[in-house]
This record gives sequence, structure tokens and C-alpha cells, in this order.
Amino acid sequence: METQVIQIDEKHMEQRLLKQAGSIIKAGGLVAFPTETVYGLGGDALNPESSRKIYAAKGRPSDNPLIVHIAKLEDLQPIVKEIPETAQKLADAFWPGPLTMIFEKSDRVPYETTGGLNTVAVRMPVHPVALAFIEEAGGYVAAPSANRSGRPSPTSAKYVEEDMQGRIEMIIDGGDVEIGLESTIVDMTVEEPMILRPGYITKEMLEKVLKSVGEDKTMMSDTSGQAPKAPGMKYRHYAPKGDLTIIDGEAEKVIEYINNQVPSLQKQGYKVGIIGTDATIARYRGDVCKSAGNRMDETTIAKELYRILREFDDEEVTIIFSESFDTAGIGQAIMNRLLKAAGHKILHI
Repeated sequence: METQVIQIDEKHMEQRLLKQAGSIIKAGGLVAFPTETVYGLGGDALNPESSRKIYAAKGRPSDNPLIVHIAKLEDLQPIVKEIPETAQKLADAFWPGPLTMIFEKSDRVPYETTGGLNTVAVRMPVHPVALAFIEEAGGYVAAPSANRSGRPSPTSAKYVEEDMQGRIEMIIDGGDVEIGLESTIVDMTVEEPMILRPGYITKEMLEKVLKSVGEDKTMMSDTSGQAPKAPGMKYRHYAPKGDLTIIDGEAEKVIEYINNQVPSLQKQGYKVGIIGTDATIARYRGDVCKSAGNRMDETTIAKELYRILREFDDEEVTIIFSESFDTAGIGQAIMNRLLKAAGHKILHI
């Protein structure tokens, strides 16, 4: 199949193109679209065959749940058994936005969409193109990130096309995304709401709305042997083609260690990439050195991380070293993704 790429500017949305994209979803096809977090690979959330097509296009295991995207709060009720008061409070505070909540599913949602679970993950994105597209598609769009399974999530349409050309009917190019990391996922089916995947909406932000929010203890550990309760909890994710190791320690020792490793690796024929920050990147001696941003504003790092991993692939980097990051606030989400990309290979020095 030939994948059509269309451009839709959020400031001048062309209704004809949105209707065309929506009709593909209604007919059981797949459309990649921009959100504020990463690009999503959309199918009809209420059509079991559409969910099967998503898994096939991504090469994704079918026990990995999909997130159902909605455009209106009133569309939540038909697909869940109940909306707890805590969930209503979070929706009022953070929807539309980069927050996914998990509910007991209603019979309208097929098990193919939920990875066989009795729960469903739901989010309402804030991106204007995403919201308009979801409306045209019938209101319920199942969408994981629009990449081949295991690869870094795409933050621009060119990387969606790289992974999905010939696999899906259409890609909506809405430009670069704003946040760059997937949504925070909170399980609302337990007595104390629990964060299953960290993201832009942090624990501190959630606890300004709710008295107490728990955290899944496996968020920062290897969960590959466990059944996934939410998207992204199982399997190696976000990984570049090169072998990635995170180096954790005092800045001077990290720089010295990485620079000491480079010459011998280069002699063996490896192309070495290094992820640093604005404050350190000039001091590294790798083949390809990239700054992820400013530690004083880690939202910059979140936005650049996947792009850098993709660029290392483009530049055929074979060995990658990355500095580690603080795990407070959005730094927790950054480290969650880095650890998964590295297969939890981290060296403390």
C-alpha cells in the first residue's frame, strides 16, 4: 500500500482533509496523527480488526494495551463502567492534556484494544489537529505511538513515514510535537490512584488535585517478565539501533569515564554517540555528540530525547553513552524512557 502524507496546520485546519482522514478510520484503516506528546497511530478503538491492524503495523505484541483517545468528556461514559470522583477531578484539571487514566472497561470496548484486559486506558489530547481528527473519526481512536515497536517514538512526521510507509493508509503531518514524551498514565481502578508510567504530568502536579497518588514500584525497573497493566510497561521500548549505556555519577567523573572509553571503541570500528547537556557537551570527544538541553529546564530534554535517538540511527551510530538525569518532576519520565531504551543498562561510577 502507498501511504498518503497530508499536511494540516493547526491554525488553518482544512476540514476536507480531516474528513478524508476520519473516513479512513471509519472504514477500518489506520492514520498516524500528531498529538502534544508524540505522534499516534490511530485506528477505530471499537473495531477489533482495527486494533489487530495497529499491532501488525507496529510489530507490537497484542498483550500490550492501546490508549483510546477521545475528543469530548461526555464520550468517556459509554466506554467505562464508572467514573470515580477522583478521575473526574483529574479530568477537570488536566484534560485535554498529556494524562491517560485507566478505568474498568464497558462492553463497547473490545479486548483486542485493551490487550485482553478488563480495563481501558483513555486520554483526551490537547492538540487541536488531534481533537478535530478524533471527532471526524467517530470519537474513539485507539492509538499507540506511531513507530515500529521498540523504536524511539516519533516526534515529527518524517520519522512516522520512515517506520510506517507502506504499512498504513495515511499520515497527518502537523509539524513537530510540543512535549516529546508519552502521557502520564494513572490507574484509577485502585483505591489510591497509582502512576503506572511517568510523564509531563508529575506526581507533584497530581497531588495538588488529589490528596494522595501512588507510584508503581516497577516504573524505573525492568518489567519485561511481567504482564503489562498499561502501555509501555513491558518489552524494550524507545530503543535506538545503537547499543545505549547510561552513565550515572558526578559530572566530572562521567565526562572522564566516557571520554576514556571512546578511543578504544573507535579503534574497534564503532561509531560513538554521546548524549550530554548544554553545560557538558563541548567537553566530549565522541564521533557524534548531542546536547539534550538544559538541566535547569528538563522540559527541553524531554522534547529532544527521541529526536536525538532517531538522529543517531540516521548517522549510523553504533555505541551510545548518555548522561543520567535527576528523577524529580519530569526527570523521572526522562529516566524511565532512557532506561527502557538502554534495556536498563546503567553504570554507576
